[in-house]
Amino acid sequence: MDRVDAVKKRLQQFGYEVKEDDSFALSFSLEKVLNTVKNETHSIIIPKRLECIVVDMAVGEFLMAKKTFAPNGLEMLDLGFAIKQLQEGDTNTVFALGEGTMTDEQRLNAFINHLLTYGKGEIYHYRRLKW
Repeated sequence: MDRVDAVKKRLQQFGYEVKEDDSFALSFSLEKVLNTVKNETHSIIIPKRLECIVVDMAVGEFLMAKKTFAPNGLEMLDLGFAIKQLQEGDTNTVFALGEGTMTDEQRLNAFINHLLTYGKGEIYHYRRLKW
């Protein structure tokens, strides 16, 4: 599966229906993340173990752009499912403590921030010296 398909499937997991006119924004977001990871690691290849992090970061970039420029396009996101609790491996992130403590926008912001920052420490494990 190529990376763009992985990003699309990940968006579908969160209840976002990918449209034809999203293709450029998806590709741009993915390319932005790939360049960031390559710059952080000082490498021209992306290690296999960082693929999931790259996909999540690309989803975060896409959702941030969508939220900024076309917020009505995010109405289909299932914030109750995606935002209340997120568990990845040993890490458990709870975004809403109790009912109604965060607005939908705050939940979306927290979720996007999580997607953009989760795994940054793992990227640094693959850094190479730059001369």
